[in-house]
Amino acid sequence: MPETLRGDCTNCFGLCCVALPFAKSADFAAHKPSGEPCRNLQDDFRCGIHTRLRPSGYSGCTVYDCFGAGQKVSQVTFGGISWREAPESARQMYEVFPVMRQLHELLRYLTEALARPAARPVHAELRALLARVESLTEGSADALEKLDVAAVRGEVNPLLLKTSALVRAAAGAKVKSRRGADLIGARLRGAKLRGADLRGALLIAADLKGADLSLADLIGADLRDADLSGADLTDALFLTQPQLNSARGDATTRLPETFERPAHWAKNA
Repeated sequence: MPETLRGDCTNCFGLCCVALPFAKSADFAAHKPSGEPCRNLQDDFRCGIHTRLRPSGYSGCTVYDCFGAGQKVSQVTFGGISWREAPESARQMYEVFPVMRQLHELLRYLTEALARPAARPVHAELRALLARVESLTEGSADALEKLDVAAVRGEVNPLLLKTSALVRAAAGAKVKSRRGADLIGARLRGAKLRGADLRGALLIAADLKGADLSLADLIGADLRDADLSGADLTDALFLTQPQLNSARGDATTRLPETFERPAHWAKNA
């Protein structure tokens, strides 16, 4: 995945720590409204507890990824001038950031789709749409603030669905579609889900120990506290690092090559 689609906190104005709100809960130790800097944000826009977020009560931060939107808004859209240097730009910067984040998430999915040989029949369409979304990310702050992101998603989604169908068909798997299924706490230990459609499925706290999720479509699947110990996610389709970070797993969980094994999984090894 291109570095431009990975968060780079060194070139961001701590936008996720300011623009986004969170409520005191099991995921966050304190309440913070939108537009108010997190108490842990330092003068250099870095997090003062980054290496100990979970034990400090901020596990919610560990499952968030801007997909590179933070540095794009900071360094490109607003030309490297922060909300501290130009307070008058703060409101618009906070509005533009979540828009850019959604666009970058779409770029991440389109980029992955183009890397799938099985999706070759739609590669030309994917390239054209990738170029269109990239051009939108280069727009002015005013244009981004007014952008109808839902409409852009409406353009991208059909091609991602086609990609999913092509990739899963190539897997030769014939499994029941579980798209959007309520599988909260489901007992799926050792389940044969290779090439399954789990798009948008609720897998919160599901037991997926030893399950075969290779080539499964996991776009939008909620994996919070799902147990992936020993599961096979080799070449899982549209999987993201935040999804893995929100789940549980161990040293035997098989991951795609480009993903990092979450640090908190070591306790389950």
